[in-house]
Amino acid sequence: MSDPLPFPADWESLLVLVPHPDDPEYGMAAAVAKWTAAGKTVRYSLACRGEAGIAGMPPEQAGPIRDAEQRRAAAIVGVDPIEGVDFWDFPDSNIRNTPALRAKIAAVISEARPDVVLTIYGGERFGPDQPNQRDHIEFAAAVTDAWDTCNDPPRWLFQSGLEPTHVETVDDYVDAAVDALAAHDVYLSVLDPATPVREQARRVIDMTTPAQAGHRVAGFSLQRSTVA
Repeated sequence: MSDPLPFPADWESLLVLVPHPDDPEYGMAAAVAKWTAAGKTVRYSLACRGEAGIAGMPPEQAGPIRDAEQRRAAAIVGVDPIEGVDFWDFPDSNIRNTPALRAKIAAVISEARPDVVLTIYGGERFGPDQPNQRDHIEFAAAVTDAWDTCNDPPRWLFQSGLEPTHVETVDDYVDAAVDALAAHDVYLSVLDPATPVREQARRVIDMTTPAQAGHRVAGFSLQRSTVA
């Protein structure tokens, strides 16, 4: 595989589409912090509020907590926590590539009119013994399917994650990404009670912003483009 290209720079607005709270913080947040610092507009749209994501906590309690954590995380990397974050209330842990989901994605793309759409990694697995979540796989496929139906699609569609075709250098924004993931305090505390939240966050961000040629980078895989 050839070396990744630099992430495109000639854009003004980007729409992040993900299924759950904390998904933007796994691999995207450092780049988002860099982009918003440069004056670019980034918006988050999430299929659900993560209401099934905190073990032992009822959905009616977990949903508002995870909503608030996601808004705090967004603010840390320069995304407006009110106007720039919206939730669609599809059912957590049962997000499927349905006509209703594709229609919602297409409608949000049409309304936001971004230059770039960025979504979650949709491959079957992260490694030999690391299967991807079905919500992630189905949602990423729905984004691609919806993009394909757009009459006037955005210029680029990227997924975050493995085997990047493009990278963004994020040397100065790694700490902001750690802070953003650590904002999911309740979620991470229950996910791994034995490990301090910031230690968990640092471990994830170190893994998702590897060193390349002496710089920390966030990687993205190009799925679609209208740019020749």
